[in-house]
Amino acid sequence: MSKITILWVDDEIEYMKPHILFLEGKNYQVTTCKSGQEALEEIAQNRFDIVFLDENMPGISGLETLTEIKTIDTTLPVVMITKSEEEYIMEEAIGSKIADYLIKPVNPNQILLSLKKNLDNSRLVSEKTTSNYQQEFRKIAMDLSMVNTYEEWAELYKKLIYWELQLEEIEDSSMFEILESQKVEANNHFGKFVDNNYRDWFNSDDGPVMSHTLFKEWIYPEIKNNKTLLVVIDNLRYDQWFAFEEGLNAYYKKSKEKPYYSILPTATQYARNAIFSGLTPLDMEKKYPEWWKNDTDEGGKNLFEDKFLGEQIKRLGLDFKWEYHKISSLKQGKNLSQNFKSQKDNDLTVIVYNFVDMLSHSRTEMEVIKELASNDKAYRSLTLSWFKNSPLLEIIQQAQAMGLKLIITTDHGTINVKQPSKVVGDKETSLNLRYKTGRSLSYNDKDVLASKNPKEIHLPSINMSSSYIFAKNDLFFAYPNNYNHYVGYYRNTYQHGGVSLEEMIIPFIVLDPR
Repeated sequence: MSKITILWVDDEIEYMKPHILFLEGKNYQVTTCKSGQEALEEIAQNRFDIVFLDENMPGISGLETLTEIKTIDTTLPVVMITKSEEEYIMEEAIGSKIADYLIKPVNPNQILLSLKKNLDNSRLVSEKTTSNYQQEFRKIAMDLSMVNTYEEWAELYKKLIYWELQLEEIEDSSMFEILESQKVEANNHFGKFVDNNYRDWFNSDDGPVMSHTLFKEWIYPEIKNNKTLLVVIDNLRYDQWFAFEEGLNAYYKKSKEKPYYSILPTATQYARNAIFSGLTPLDMEKKYPEWWKNDTDEGGKNLFEDKFLGEQIKRLGLDFKWEYHKISSLKQGKNLSQNFKSQKDNDLTVIVYNFVDMLSHSRTEMEVIKELASNDKAYRSLTLSWFKNSPLLEIIQQAQAMGLKLIITTDHGTINVKQPSKVVGDKETSLNLRYKTGRSLSYNDKDVLASKNPKEIHLPSINMSSSYIFAKNDLFFAYPNNYNHYVGYYRNTYQHGGVSLEEMIIPFIVLDPR
């Protein structure tokens, strides 16, 4: 393996001789210069792995040299070494993207630590992460055999996401593959847990906060005495929230983060209508038949969310000013951002943002999106890129300036489906890939959570003999006719409506302005 090459720039380089001998004894190759100009000539002609740069030199100063180095090679790490502890010098150096900052006199171990931090970082992190996950693997495996409450499942799921985000950054893909198999096993167990407990959650005070109770239980206490911006990002998984959480830190500080459970089906027309109405789908159909639409009905299924919300606000006795906005395009987002100051007198501003949902559907239909979001890591990355450049971030920045409390949540998550499960139904059967409702459904029992009596899970029936089935794990429903084409088209796409950790356990975040 070739030696790591260091360029050390100091007008008093002779005093650094003991440090240089120490590094050469550690098998580093050190080239020395006495001025910034010499350093720039060396860098123009030779390849170095890292530069140690004295800040206070005659001629071109260290900070000026640093700027010139970055114009030659933006990726070359530079460690600034200085006698001065003046704050402005540190700020200038940090602003110029130095790799490290050391105060003279430096000892050899400080130099060695800086080298390892900047050049050996990925290997050391990889080894430590692998070691830590190997220890945690056994504990997660034990938890999987014992977890038996909705709180424990939420904690376990967040733990799996944590390790997924850690392991995807390291070079050893074998550990990531082990985690993936552990997620599959977790979803197998979770499907059984939901099958055994979901019906009881509607008839007990011991169940989790769910879509239809979210507003009353968690949103209402936050908004009744605070001007608030409530953002519902359609189809947002917990891992996607973690991906762009850091982008909010400059504007908001998180005061609460709690997982809640989406109702079944984990689909927009059911879950999001339930959030805004504060009712189950069965009760929505009974109380507001003019607003509720079943799967086979013509027309949009989420056209009356604002009306549902208005009715719930009345029931809760909230006498305040509120507005509702649904954003389904860049133009709509920009228009709201440009006019957001008009919301300043509202007690509650509600924004439904549809981008992530559109992204998941586009991934099914467009080859270019399939390339950009080929797996969960890429899907998260694409979500983060959208958020950083979206009108939503601009709106959140304005909300912070206006002193608004911020609540971010979603209606359900989504899962990358891998395996088909054959299902047969009549012409009236719904079309969703992760759930079906209709008469005379034929399916594989072990692949689904089935409800022959929809009322027991508070769902309306299209007709007297309708039932529901929900796909478990990463399965998707496929009809026998034209089976191979259907399977090839939908395999490895993001779908929702069924029973999985990714779809059901979703984030509720409360943030206060900085």
